[in-house]
Amino acid sequence: MKNNYQTLSLRMLAWPIFLEVFLQTLLGSVDTIMVSRLSDDAVAIVGLSNQLFNTLITLFTTLAGGAGILIAQRFGSQRYGEARSFAIMGLSSTVILGILSSIVLYLFPYPIARAINVSDELLPAAGQFIGNVGAGLFLVAFISALGSGIRNTGNTKGPMYIGIGVNILHIVFNYLFLFGAFGFPEMGLNGIALSNIIARGVGVVLLFYIFCRSFDIRIKIKDLLYYNRAMFREIVKISWPLGLNSSAWVFSQLAMYSFMAMLGAKELAARTYLNTLESFCFTLGYAVALAGQIMAAQLFGAMQLEKTYKSAYRTLFSGQVIVAANVLLLFAIGRPLLGLFTSDAEIIGIGISLLALNLLLQPAKMLNMAMGNALNAVGDTRFTMTISIISMTLVGIGGSYLLGITAGWGLKGIYVSMISDEAIRGVLVLIRWRKQKLLRKAAQEHGGAVADYPYRPEQVACAT
Repeated sequence: MKNNYQTLSLRMLAWPIFLEVFLQTLLGSVDTIMVSRLSDDAVAIVGLSNQLFNTLITLFTTLAGGAGILIAQRFGSQRYGEARSFAIMGLSSTVILGILSSIVLYLFPYPIARAINVSDELLPAAGQFIGNVGAGLFLVAFISALGSGIRNTGNTKGPMYIGIGVNILHIVFNYLFLFGAFGFPEMGLNGIALSNIIARGVGVVLLFYIFCRSFDIRIKIKDLLYYNRAMFREIVKISWPLGLNSSAWVFSQLAMYSFMAMLGAKELAARTYLNTLESFCFTLGYAVALAGQIMAAQLFGAMQLEKTYKSAYRTLFSGQVIVAANVLLLFAIGRPLLGLFTSDAEIIGIGISLLALNLLLQPAKMLNMAMGNALNAVGDTRFTMTISIISMTLVGIGGSYLLGITAGWGLKGIYVSMISDEAIRGVLVLIRWRKQKLLRKAAQEHGGAVADYPYRPEQVACAT
């Protein structure tokens, strides 16, 4: 049988996730540098378009993640057949959403570009880029569902190896198609789209091979038609709050990027470059948070409730230490790193002015991510949804417009609003976790109805 909660550790789960995401981030930076050789306008197009794509990808990962939580819980309780069924239905549901998204992006790229406030001079190229890349976005839905299914069985190495290969392949094809190397046609931004589709297609094939072999009973093509109404309802029950949470995040990110676009192409390019650098500050923390969610879900499924409770704080502490080290390093060497992307002094100046604010933004993100993932792991997704919708709408979007546009603070105002939003949500999920609502409920259902759980775990009679 595959790894279960008894053999997993935070480190074992986290390091493959980190390596996969770190190299993906590193190669994404190389991608940005390659595009910058075309022009800063090309960078602005890719940055704004990627924000749109990333928000849609978040919807895919959310639906796949909801099924993934149920897979991890079933693995923890050793109900492997149910885990297999959840994996199948999670895949089919996510792919359907991905196909619908690709159709919309391919058919309506220019109205979508206008909706996110792409300037008139960038609109023709941006519309074409959105349509071409969007047509293959359903492949990302495949990758999200397959990767989530595999990881939540405890196998984080398989997606890591494939993720590394896919990103290297993407960079190679970028070089060939962007610049017409070795006799290939010089395609510019259209080459980025083609490179994405080829690399992701290869990734889907390889991940599907591992996915089908991740359970005791091998998954076959015909099994993808499997449907169980009760299980689907359970996926929807845990996923719809995650979906609304992600939808609120999608809307807030699009709104904030549209505000940035209103500030001008240089501000948008600066944010794109800085976003690439910032990603290094939380990559390790993100890996720890995701690993912590998998572990917490499996421990919760196994009714190891005290360990579930403590695992969230261990995840938070580990992530914050790593994020602090990374963000301080970026603050120290941010200027020369920005110089790798552009020689425009104004863009570099804008980026440097935001590095100090990043010292507050990334730890706030880590707090929100670690404790929010812990709540999601035990099924408390409605709470995270509620506070996210309220905070992101009022503080994230409202604050960004008020400070960034109305008050004239520009990108600094938007950053202040982002920090405030992350910090508020982080504190609220921390308070919620300390109340232990679902852990108490699980203890009561298994014969351990004590008011002070888990501070006196010996009184909790947990089923194992």
